Amino acid sequence: MCKKVILLLITFSLSSSLFGMTKKSRDGLFSARVSRVNSEAGLVRLKANFTNSKYLNKKDKVEIWTELNPSRRCKSYVAGKSPEYILVKIPDFKFCERFLPFNTGQYLLFYSEDLKNNITMGKELYGILLKKRLALEGKLRRRQQELDSHIEKVNASNQRFELLRAKLEAEWRSEIGALEEDKSNSLRSYKALQMRMDEIKFKMEQYRIDDDNLVMDRWALDPRLFYKK
Repeated sequence: MCKKVILLLITFSLSSSLFGMTKKSRDGLFSARVSRVNSEAGLVRLKANFTNSKYLNKKDKVEIWTELNPSRRCKSYVAGKSPEYILVKIPDFKFCERFLPFNTGQYLLFYSEDLKNNITMGKELYGILLKKRLALEGKLRRRQQELDSHIEKVNASNQRFELLRAKLEAEWRSEIGALEEDKSNSLRSYKALQMRMDEIKFKMEQYRIDDDNLVMDRWALDPRLFYKK
């Protein structure tokens, strides 16, 4: 029963803190838990895991309060930060610790006007970047369409020249076939003519007539003694 009452009080306090805040003002509101305290130096290390913590800069002013006592606030500024932790410097730490429990693990609420302004500028910059991205996306789509069209044109050109190549190859094969046929015909004709030539030469040899029926008789070594008979 006691736990339920505490939860209701926390919820009511948080609602009271947010009540009356505009959306723009809530940009400066965040929560964190105490991780470590250096009371002598007035430093408190906070465990914060909200995305917009990147907009908190060093020396930004921060107000601190608890959910149960939102009217009592303590002023501080950012002394350092890391991706997971925020280090705040509380100039009047002795006074603040009277009404703020800086115990390890303590849940606290924070508000920073600087954070709100930084987020506002970040939104403006994000809007500019969004417009630039949209413009670039449009250009990218057009270039992609040009590239796709280029691929289609190349494919169409390849198909057209493939058909022409096939047609030229068919014509070439037909022409080569015709030339081979002409060669075969010429070869057959040549061989036929060669056979006829051989027959004629054979017959000419058979029917050759010498001018003189006498032949030289070479009966001696001395050519002067040769004579026809």
